[in-house]
Amino acid sequence: MAHAERRLSENAAGEWFVDDSCIDCGACRQIAPATFSASAQGYSFVARQPQGEAALERAAMGLVACPTSSIGGGGASLVRRAAAAFPERVELSCDDVWYCGYHAPSSYGAASYLIRRPSGNVLVDSPRAAKPLLRRLEELGGVRTMFLTHRDDVAFHQVFHDHFGCERILHEADVSSGTRGVERKLSGAEPIALADDLVVIPVPGHTRGSAALLFRDEYLFSGDHLSWSSDGAALDAHPRVCWYSWSEQVRSVEKLLAHRFRWLLPGHGEPLRAESAEAMGAMVRQWLAANAKNGVSARRG
Repeated sequence: MAHAERRLSENAAGEWFVDDSCIDCGACRQIAPATFSASAQGYSFVARQPQGEAALERAAMGLVACPTSSIGGGGASLVRRAAAAFPERVELSCDDVWYCGYHAPSSYGAASYLIRRPSGNVLVDSPRAAKPLLRRLEELGGVRTMFLTHRDDVAFHQVFHDHFGCERILHEADVSSGTRGVERKLSGAEPIALADDLVVIPVPGHTRGSAALLFRDEYLFSGDHLSWSSDGAALDAHPRVCWYSWSEQVRSVEKLLAHRFRWLLPGHGEPLRAESAEAMGAMVRQWLAANAKNGVSARRG
C-alpha cells in the first residue's frame, strides 16, 4: 500500500500519487502514459490526474502492476476491475501473446508474458504470483512451460511450478541455488528448437546464460538482452547494465540477424512492433553500427 505521507512532491495535486518507494521500473508509465511520467530524479510520478473512465482504468492497472505498491489512488471497485484486466493482449487482434502485468519486486519490476498455444501455454519469465493472476491464467489454459530468460527474472518461478506443474527452462550458465530444481537446463551457444514454433537463442552478455525465445518467427522475448529506448528512437542495450560481458552482448545482438521477427518484447521497456521483419533487421544493424562507432566491435569484442 502506498503511503500518502511519503508522497513525492512532483505529483500533480489530486487523489492519485506515487510515493518514495518507487524503484523506477517504468511499468506504470508503460501501462498509463497519460497519467504517469518519469522524473529526472529516477522514479515515476503522477504528471496528470486521470480524467475519464478509460484513464482511470489504465491508472488502476498501473497501480496493480506496480511491484512495490508505490501508487495510491482509486476506489476498491476500480482496483478490483484492474486486477482482473491482466493478462492483456499485446495486440488487440491476436489471442496468442499476452502481457501479464503484476511485476515482481525481486526482478526489479521486469515484465512477463504468456504465449497461448494449442499444445500448451508458455509463461516467459515470472510475474508476481497474485491470486487474481493465477485465476486468469487458469482461465486462459494454464501454464505448461515456464521459460526463464536469465537468472534475474525468475522471481516466483517455484510458485508457478507448484501451482500449474509446469516445466521450467533455464540455461545452465544462469542456474543458481534458487533455481537448481529447474526441470530443463539448456546448454551451449547454438539455437535450440523447443517445438516447431518455439526456438531458444542463447544470447550471453547481460548474464552468462541469457537466452531469448522466438515464437513463430514473429515475436522475440528478449529478457534483459535488448530493449527499446525510452525516447522511442532506437533499440537499446548499455554496458552499465551488463553483468557478464559487454563484448559478448554485442556479439549476441549480431546473432539475431540470423532470425526473423517483427515484435521485440523485452523484460524492461515497452514492446516494439516493426512494420516487417526486414525493418526490425534494419534496426538491429543500426544498433550494431552505432556501437561499432563507439569503439565496440561485434566481431572483435
